[in-house]
Order: sequence, then C-alpha cells, then structure tokens
Amino acid sequence: MRCLADDPRLTAFALGESLDDSQDLESHLETCATCQRVLRETRALHGLLDAALSAEAGPGLADAQLARIETALSKPARPRRARPDSMRRASWRVFGLAAVLFLSLGLTLFVVNIQSQRSASSEQRSIPIGDAESYYSHDSRPAATLTGPVPPPPHAQPALNAEPPLVLEPIAREGYDRIDDNPFVSTRRETLSTFSIDVDRAAYANVRRFLQSGQRPPPDAVRIEELLNNFAWNDPQPAADSEHPVEISVETARCPWQTEHRLVRIALKGREPSEQRPASNLVFLLDVSGSMNQPQKLPLLKKAFRLLVSKLDARDQVSIVVYAGASGVVLPPTSCAEPETIIAALEQLQASGSTNGGAGIEQAYALASDNFIDGGINRVILATDGDFNVGISDRGQLTRLIEDKARSGVFLSVLGFGMGNYQDATLEELSNRGNGNYAYIDSLREAYKVLGRELLGSLWTIARDVKLQVEFNPSQVAGFRLIGYENRVLAHQDFDDDSKDAGELGAGHSVIAYYQVVPAGQEVPGAVEPDSLRYGTSSPAVENPSPELLFVKLRYQQPQGSSSIKLELPVLDAGQTLEDASADFKFGCAITAFGLILRDSPYRGGANFGTVLELAREGLAFDPGGDRRAFIELVEQARTLY
Repeated sequence: MRCLADDPRLTAFALGESLDDSQDLESHLETCATCQRVLRETRALHGLLDAALSAEAGPGLADAQLARIETALSKPARPRRARPDSMRRASWRVFGLAAVLFLSLGLTLFVVNIQSQRSASSEQRSIPIGDAESYYSHDSRPAATLTGPVPPPPHAQPALNAEPPLVLEPIAREGYDRIDDNPFVSTRRETLSTFSIDVDRAAYANVRRFLQSGQRPPPDAVRIEELLNNFAWNDPQPAADSEHPVEISVETARCPWQTEHRLVRIALKGREPSEQRPASNLVFLLDVSGSMNQPQKLPLLKKAFRLLVSKLDARDQVSIVVYAGASGVVLPPTSCAEPETIIAALEQLQASGSTNGGAGIEQAYALASDNFIDGGINRVILATDGDFNVGISDRGQLTRLIEDKARSGVFLSVLGFGMGNYQDATLEELSNRGNGNYAYIDSLREAYKVLGRELLGSLWTIARDVKLQVEFNPSQVAGFRLIGYENRVLAHQDFDDDSKDAGELGAGHSVIAYYQVVPAGQEVPGAVEPDSLRYGTSSPAVENPSPELLFVKLRYQQPQGSSSIKLELPVLDAGQTLEDASADFKFGCAITAFGLILRDSPYRGGANFGTVLELAREGLAFDPGGDRRAFIELVEQARTLY
C-alpha cells in the first residue's frame, strides 16, 4: 500500500478536521509506521504553535483611542458611494497582496523567535523579581527563588477526550539524581552482589516523552532497570502448589555488545492471583497547585483517575484529598458503587496556588488509617509534578515523613505528571520510602497501561522488602557488573537484616536484572585488583572448583509479616549462544543496550541502534498490548536524534 506521508489529508486529520474518508485513513495509519510518526510530529508542532500563539498578548488600546472609537460609533453612518467594478477589483487585489505580505512577515518573525528560544533553552538566566511575579501570576511561589530557563505560561486546556499536545519545554528546572554506572568488580576482591528489587517504570515513559518531543533525555533520567520493568515478560510464575508468591528464572548467553563476555538474565515473576482481589481503601492525594495548570498535568490527571475509578467496584472505597497552598478533603470515603459522585468531585478540581505537599500527605495518611481495611488494599495514590515549594519542601523531611507513615500499613503509589519543572528524584525517593511504586503518566495510553492493564500489580502487594543476593564462583567468573539498580545497591549484611527496607512486588509483577560477566581467565575492564594476599584466598570455590556459575538468593516478607523467607537457586552456564536465547532474553538485551546508548555509558561497548533494533525484532514473539512494537518505533525516533 502506498505511503500517505505527503497526503494533505494526513495534516487535516492530525488537526482534527472532519474528512469524508477518515475511516480509510485510520485503517492506513494502523499499519504505516511512517504516517504514524508524521501524525505525531504534526500534532506536536501544532501544540508548540498553539502554546506560543496563545501566550502572545494582544496590544491594548489607549483611553484616547477608545474614546475616538466610541465617538465614531455614535455618529449616524453616511451612505457609501458605489465604486466602479474595476476599482473594487483593484482594491481587493491590493488588500490580498498586503495580507499575503503581512502573513509572510509574521510567520518569518515567529519562526525566528521560536528558533532563538530553542537555541537558548539550555542557558540559565535569572528572572527579575517583578517580571517573575507577573509571569507566574497563576502561582504564588516566591518570585525571588525562580531561576533558570523560563517555561511558557500555561495555555488553553484541550477537550477532555483529546490527548494533550506534545510541547517542547526547557528541562533546567527538572530534578534528577546523579547516576554513576555500576563498575566491574573483580572476584579476587568481591564475589557478592546485593540489591533491592525495583518495580518502578517511570523512567521509560519519561524517556519516551523526551524522545517523542525531539529532545535527548538527560542521562540521569535513564534508569535501565525501569526501562526493563516497564514491559511484560513471559517468565514462569510460581506453581499452583508453591508456598512462595514469587518464582526465580535465570538464563545465560553471549553478550551482544561485548562478545567475549557472558550475559546473565535474572527474572522474578509474581503470582497472578487466582482468587478475587481484596477490597481496597484508596486515598487519591492530588496536587492542584499552580504548577499543575498545564494540559499535560491536571487535565491528564483527571482523565487518568476517571479511568482508575472505572476499574473499581462496590468492594472499593475512594477518598480525595487535594493540596495547594493548603490541603483539604474534597471527597470523604465514598463507595465505588457511586462512580458518578467520585468523578464529579474530580471534575471540579482547578489548579492554583503554591505547593504544600507535606500538609496533604499528613491528611491523606490520616484518612487512610481511619478507614483501614484489615486484609485489604490500603494505599495512598499521590499524583503530582513533585514541585513542592512551601511547608515541608525539603526532600529529607518529606522522605522521613513518608517513611514514618509507611509503618501504619498504608502503602504508597506515586504518579508523576508534566514537564519543565518535573521533580523525578523527589518522587522516586518518596515511593521508595513509602513501600510503594512509581510511574510517570505522559499520555492516556500510559494511564491505561498503569491503571488499567496492570492495576492489580500497581495496587496489590504480594511480597514486601524483596532483596536479591548473587554469589559469583571465582573458578568460573573473573569479574561481573550489575547493569542498572545503581540506587538500589545494598550492603551485603543488609540481605539478612529484616529491619532493612527493600522493594515491594505486586501481583503479576516482573522484575528483570542483567549481569555482564567476565569469564575466568580474562581481564576485568577497569576493575581494581587487590594486592597479593598474605594469607592466600579464603574462597573454597577456588580450592575446590565447582561447575556452577553463580548462586542466587532471594529474601522477602509477607505483606503483613515481620520475618523474611529465603529462596535459593544454583545456576550453571551451558554456553548458550545468543542466537539460541529466548525471545525475552533478546528483547531484554535490546532494552539494556538502548539504555546504555542513551546514557552514553562507558560500558556500552559495541552497542548501537542497529543491534538494538535487530534484537528487539527477534523478541516480538510475546507482545501483550503491543508495547514491544511501540518500543521499536521509539528506537527509530531516537536514532534520528543521536
């Protein structure tokens, strides 16, 4: 079928104009990746133009000018003298030529202005206090604290059934914690690797937001473990008669970006519950401050929570707490048998004021605790851009507050929205300390994925404080490197300490981790080797070689338990080639290599976009929801930026 990328109907369709043959065009769009990309780019450009034009203030009229207009309007109109046809035609020609010249000049100046803004987007500049007060008139944050690139002011909100336009925004006010890639470790120095699991997937949607708006994501926004955990995996879940809610699977094969090394894939799969889920007591904690007054924030938040409400039933109850300069209960605990009452409370929300998140957190947890359901799902769902600026605004204070509230048995889910001032680091840490999970909502499709398809995993915790410890056999392994999980690494003694917090596993959730392994006898890249040991090695594995490659240990607690349960699994490496590896192994390699490229990791080796696409296409055998095919399209977009 001929590609319609140059067809003017595609532009009309992108701008929402009615077409007689729109059904044929929609059918074509389902199969043509090029037209899908053109459609997105057209809508993104339309959003950018709409934002810029709506931000332009029209010139006002002076009092004297207004007086002259009123005087002229009050006089009786004089009859107009008819003009000859030739003069009328000449007048229209002159008027048309002037209009064309005016529009051409205006468009040229507008494009130059947009280009100058984009070229200066990475430069820091201070906003004069007076200008800041007028510019941020929708927000009562102290003007003197506003520095950095100026985001465009909020513009008209789209209809509720429309996707928010993609708008290119400066990122200097966005907050990301620094990530330094885990280094290679020599087994002459260390044989253990210990870390907490992570079921967050916010980084993937956030990275996608950057790439689809034509920007490279900051390297620190790329958390490889969250890219991996964004996808569904075809790993086995626990057997029906297993006493454990989680199953461990391990696969090894050649490393595609460092062919002399091996790659180890460790997968955890949470049980898909066969019984009906328990009743839920949910408190929606919603940020309605002025910084949420953008189409990608509060309007999208309302749609996402409407979708969540549609997935609940009479077993469940919902409360709504909002916060801005102050906090308050918008909706007391209400049965989801009355969804129209909950949705009406959502629809009345408006954004204004500063962001006092601490007060809202206190009130939301108090409401959840007062209505606690024994044996049920008790959870606060925080939705915000993370830009806390009054009250308890310090990250340390906020995380201690959340940590204290988590002891009540109420878990936390964090949903991030927006761009420009998005505070990723704060939201990730809040979810970690609140026994929770963290997702970024960049579209209705992502909202449906997190709050629809994966609702059980997002809300229903089946294992708490899940930790992994991997012991490498020095007779088989010269060195190893854990890929990702940099901010989840634990001290080895924490593995056996049940008081040490770790990640939570939801129903049906998967957790994937890759280790890059240097076989025995090879040099370990960049590893610091110890001096010769005075008393020799204390490892019995070297004195009594074993064929095992590594030994996996896992600890978890029951959701309401206080002592941990341990699982163990020895692993052999049968020397499997990459070609014979499973579809899941190959697709996971594609995502990992993609993350290494986006991070410009010093350990990326021979990773390139061609390899990523080849591996991803070989991993399409299992693709529920079409997420893997969408990943391939995203890689194609990224390749044009890098």
